[in-house]
Amino acid sequence: MTMEKKEITGLITPEEISAAEFCLNSILRHGAQQARVSLSKSVLDTTGMLNGQLDKVSHSSDRSVFMYIFADGRYGTFSTNMFDRDELENFTLRAVNAVKLLAEDPLRKLPDISRTAKDAVTGRELGLFDEEYGNMCAEQRFAVAESETMTGKFPGTDKCRIISEECEYSDSVDDNLLIDSSGFVGRHTETSFSLSSEVTVEDSGGRKFSGWWWESSPFAKNLKTGTCSATALERAARQIGPKACKSGKYTLVTDTTVSSRLISPIISALNAFSIQQKTSFLEDTAGKKVFSDGLMLMDLARTPGRPGSRLYDTEGVATSDAPIIKEGTVCNYFVNTYMAAKTGLAPTIEGVSRPVLMPYNCGQDTGASALMKLCGEGIYVTGFNGGNCNPVTGDFSYGIEGFAFRDGKILHPIREMLITGNMMTLWNSLKAAGDDARACTRWQIPSLVFENVDFSG
Repeated sequence: MTMEKKEITGLITPEEISAAEFCLNSILRHGAQQARVSLSKSVLDTTGMLNGQLDKVSHSSDRSVFMYIFADGRYGTFSTNMFDRDELENFTLRAVNAVKLLAEDPLRKLPDISRTAKDAVTGRELGLFDEEYGNMCAEQRFAVAESETMTGKFPGTDKCRIISEECEYSDSVDDNLLIDSSGFVGRHTETSFSLSSEVTVEDSGGRKFSGWWWESSPFAKNLKTGTCSATALERAARQIGPKACKSGKYTLVTDTTVSSRLISPIISALNAFSIQQKTSFLEDTAGKKVFSDGLMLMDLARTPGRPGSRLYDTEGVATSDAPIIKEGTVCNYFVNTYMAAKTGLAPTIEGVSRPVLMPYNCGQDTGASALMKLCGEGIYVTGFNGGNCNPVTGDFSYGIEGFAFRDGKILHPIREMLITGNMMTLWNSLKAAGDDARACTRWQIPSLVFENVDFSG
């Protein structure tokens, strides 16, 4: 197979594209009936500060070829970072021969070419590649990291003092080329610029509390700087003086930074693999209303310039902006080509790209503070500490941290509490969803309100 040469963007060079083509052709030449090759290349630069001083500078790069081989009704995957033609020829020969020794799995095949993306040509279609990435230098990275530090800027109070502070700046570029023997060619290129900070404080009694915060963006000019450590410090200090709460049923308000913990079991349960393995509490719910009217979950995969957007999945199947759950009704499962053949379900895409939970019953002021005013009193959860959700039943138990609130105002931090229940019951008690999901995250899940949640103190 010969791929039409396109404009080169990002990191992957014409020589590397040629190596990927050679690899695909070599797999077919050695007896495979179908094949897919994924060429990935990335670079990451990191600058870290510890207590106001430069602590680490790192530069890492990765380049690899992943091979998906379909031979004689059998299937196997392999990877290598070798790009020499003779080495690739030998590697692919051994890989194909190894696949032919595996147990038969005749349902494995490439997706129908009509389902694959046709618009991912240059890798830049979604506007996630920042040309400014190439202008970044070590001095700039250090300046950004140094500007975040609070050490020396916060003298401490009678309430707390900083005992450690870690700040980190990083930027990266990722470039992926996906080709297969059916003729699919796809490219995805994106940059990322990020900051994070963790601050640990000590109160007057010697007790320690930590807070963490981060910012990120695909674009250097949009990265919010100068606030990470200050926010991390505030989040650490506000934990001082926790009190116990009695067990009982409370209104639960989740902070947008942790709300995804409660939606991820639903996403997992909608995966066809979980359904086929009988490990999904949402089996046989497609087309059925099983949640609150307020649950409107979209997959907005094709939003330009936003983290998580992509034009195709790992099979090359085209994504689309589509509802996952609409007014409580399950609209779609995530079904790749193999699972479609095994289950008889209609193929969709392999998994969620950019889940967005839409606002519900929140009015105009849509942050956590407004939702607490809406509720009156309850518990505002800002972190989860362990716990799990049973994928078969949907029963869950999570350790939590956060604050008790009344009349919309925070009273005090809480400690040593659990929330327990069932995911179906929980999401049927959804009272409101905000509009405050952080723009820097792939999962756009806002602050949420649930009624009558069981808390154990």
